[in-house]
This record gives sequence, C-alpha cells and structure tokens, in this order.
Amino acid sequence: MRFALTALAVLLPACLIASPSYAGKADDTLHIAFSKELEHLDPYFNTAREGAVMAAAVWDGLLYRDPITNQYLGNLATGWTWENPTTLELILRQGVTFHNGEPFDADDVVYTLNFEIDPKNQVQNRFAVNWIDSAEKIDQFRVRLHTKYPFSAALEYLAGPVIIHPNDYYAKVGPAGVATRPIGTGPYKVVSVDPGKHFVLKRNDDYFAAAKRKAKIETIDIRSIPDPNAQTAELLKGGLDMVWQVPPDQAQKVQGVNTFQIINAPTMRIGFISMDAAGRSGADNPMTKLKVRQAINHAINRKGMVDTMIKGASQVINSACAPMQFGCEGDVTSYAYDPAKAKALLAEAGYPRGFDVDFYAYRDRPLAEAMIGMLAEVGIQAHLHYMPYAALREKRLKDGAAMSFLTWGSNSLADASASTGYFFTLSGEDEARDPEVADLLKKADKTADPADRKMLFSNALAIIANQAYFVPLWLYSTNYILAKNVSFTPTPDELVRFYDISWK
Repeated sequence: MRFALTALAVLLPACLIASPSYAGKADDTLHIAFSKELEHLDPYFNTAREGAVMAAAVWDGLLYRDPITNQYLGNLATGWTWENPTTLELILRQGVTFHNGEPFDADDVVYTLNFEIDPKNQVQNRFAVNWIDSAEKIDQFRVRLHTKYPFSAALEYLAGPVIIHPNDYYAKVGPAGVATRPIGTGPYKVVSVDPGKHFVLKRNDDYFAAAKRKAKIETIDIRSIPDPNAQTAELLKGGLDMVWQVPPDQAQKVQGVNTFQIINAPTMRIGFISMDAAGRSGADNPMTKLKVRQAINHAINRKGMVDTMIKGASQVINSACAPMQFGCEGDVTSYAYDPAKAKALLAEAGYPRGFDVDFYAYRDRPLAEAMIGMLAEVGIQAHLHYMPYAALREKRLKDGAAMSFLTWGSNSLADASASTGYFFTLSGEDEARDPEVADLLKKADKTADPADRKMLFSNALAIIANQAYFVPLWLYSTNYILAKNVSFTPTPDELVRFYDISWK
C-alpha cells in the first residue's frame, strides 16, 4: 500500500526539505541503513532479519520459493525426489562458481550441512537445520539428505535459511572467517566488512541467475544506524537511498518531501510479549502464575496501539504465529483490552497492589514505553531495560527474562514451525517449557499429512493461548522509505532482495 505524499505532517527545517543530491545513482551505489548491528555474517550464526537479507544477496540455497506464486524452484539444485519419507535426493546445478573461484559441487553441500548439524559447532540458527540427520554424497552432482523424521516443511527450509558454503574455504576459516570475509555463490560479493557497522557489496557479474535474477545495481553500501532519528536525518541530507522498518513517527517526518517514496507493506513479522512462565528468572517470578499472565494480556490495548501508533497494514493477532504461515490457527482464546478485569485477576493471583517487574526490549522503544504505561494502569510497575538484540537474546538464553517485548520474522518461512518451533519446543528461547506443547509441535514436524499437521498446530496453539504463555500483539507492516529514483517492490516475507532493486 502506497501512502500518498501530501503536506508535511511535521514541520522540518528548510535545509532538510531542500532537494538532496542522492548518494547513489551517479556512481551506481545504493546506500542503505540497517536498524541494528548484525552480530555475525554467517547465516547459521545469526537470527536477525538483517542476516537473512545479507544471506539472500551473498549466498544461495538449494531451492528458492517464488515470493509471489509460492512455487518452489531449483536454485543450486535443479531437481529433487523423495526416495522415501526421510530421504530426499537432489540433483545439483553444474557450472556454478563461488566468489573465490571454487567450483560448486556435492562436497560443498555435504560439508556445509554436516558441519551445521554437528552439536559441537554450536550453530545459533539451529532451527534451520535441526530436522536434518545427515547429508550424503552420491556423486559429484548428487546428494541425499536424510531427515530425522518425515518433515513436511523440508522444501520450505531448503528454500529459506539453508545456504551453502564452499567446503574448502569453510573448512579452513570456519564461521569466524566468514564473519569478516564471507564467500558465497550469490548475486553480490562482499568486498568490505567493518563488523556489525559497515558492509560493501559488489555485483557478481558471473552469477548463474537461475531462480534469482542478476543484480542491476553495481554496489550496495550498508551502514548500521540503530537510532531512527539519525536514520531520518541521514535520509534527508541525501546520505541514504533506502531504509525500512521505519517507525510511523519517522515516516511522517519524510511524508510530503517530494524527493522520497514511502511504501507501507504487510510482513510476516509478529510482535509479542514473552513471559517467563517457567520461572527461569526466579522462582518468585509472578509470571509463573496463570492469572498474572492473563491479566497482562487484558492490560494491553493492542488495537489502540495498531490504530494510533503502528498504523499502515498492521493488524492485531491472537495466536503465536503469522496468519499467512501454514498451520497458524487464529481461532483461539483471545484477551480483550479490559483493565478492570486485569486488576481483578491480579488480586485473585495475590497481587492486589500489583508488583514490580523487569521489562526488556530491543526495538520500537515508543511501543515498549506505551505498554509499560498500560501495565502501570493496572498496578504492574515495569522497569524498562532497552538493549541491543544480541545482548537481549544472550540474556534470555542464559538467565531468562521476566518479560520481553520481542518481534519475530520466522526467517521468512511460511510455516508455523518457524515461529512456534522456535519458542515452544524446550529450547533456550522457550520461556513456557510446557512438555505437552513441545510434544505436539514435534509431532507436527514429523507428520507428513497436511491435515494432521494443521490439527497438531491447532492443538498446540490452543494450549499456548489458554495458558497465556504469550501476549500476541500484532502482525507488523513496515515502512520503506526510498529515494524517488529507486525502484523496489516489497514482498510479504519482508526479505529485501537487493538483486531486485534498480534505478528508475
């Protein structure tokens, strides 16, 4: 959905609304800002949206899902056949070369996947590969993947976060080497890295371009600018050609400046509050009580926030997944905004005067602060700890956190296993630790029949809602701000494909 660019919503200094001279088109360089520092460039060692965006540019998967038709296409593989419910044979593409000149073949697939599934290598993005038991070389251009169980979403994962490294290079430098000098087969090569802060990509003119297209723009220059105000200022002075995940208040500052486009588009990203129901952050944690978790659900005015703060194509959700994901059941117990009921539930739980609690967040600070205000209205004094994503993730994995405002884009995977499977299967990110839910979700992963999978997901999501393990908040839309000479069409998977961007 395109917002009409009308009068300025916010008065800006004349120097900022003068026509900037854009950094990019003259020297064929697209200048982009990331909203957070990318903790690691190896796609298996980060779970950030920025990591998925970089992976799509620099590496390739065996398959590719067309974001419009949802059809699976060959990428590094040209064909695939299920030999039995747990054995997938793939025919690999010949003539593909990695950025460092290594030829691509079965050795790269087998080495990469067997490395990532080995527990001793401590892969962070383990859910991407934890369904694979082993990879086996048949000949130079044929491999077999052996799964731990029948996994209906296998093709979705092979078209998503499962990318292939060059085996000789990866064996030599490992993930630490990839963090500073990544090598893939993708449409862009990384030519400069200032870890976490600045990346420069150059077009791969030798790209094989099967499912993905050859890149049109020669250079992508990426800086990490976490502060939204700083991003907007850099845009307005002409230092950036494109940003996304722009908060509505910042988008308003640019609305009406006729040298920019503002595009609001739906995404697969959900917002939610995770609560430490398992008591990992302390046995006296109030989140261990069902009525407290129910009260918190009733205390948050989700629709009001969507209507007045988030806006665009965003919508309230009731379940712990994105509505467009296979198996995402939305007809579950929901909690209407009702502060009086929230107060009554707190009293019944033994907290008639409320309590104090630590509240963690890593993005959308105004939204976090608005929810803290709503919690205060029912007697819960939430103390904000605002920190980088990597630090918050480490905190939650190590110690747990009483309450966390989080978002999750499911690595752009259109299957409920990519959300529920990450947060409710007894992993370090699971703050419910409900064995019944985990068992249902694991059975869903192992079940081939789509109807049976849907039923298992439905049962698991019903328990999550009944037990109020989550506060499902909203499905995000995102604001993209682009220089007027940039051509880009967003897709619901929120994957910014650099090779699809061009100059007008």
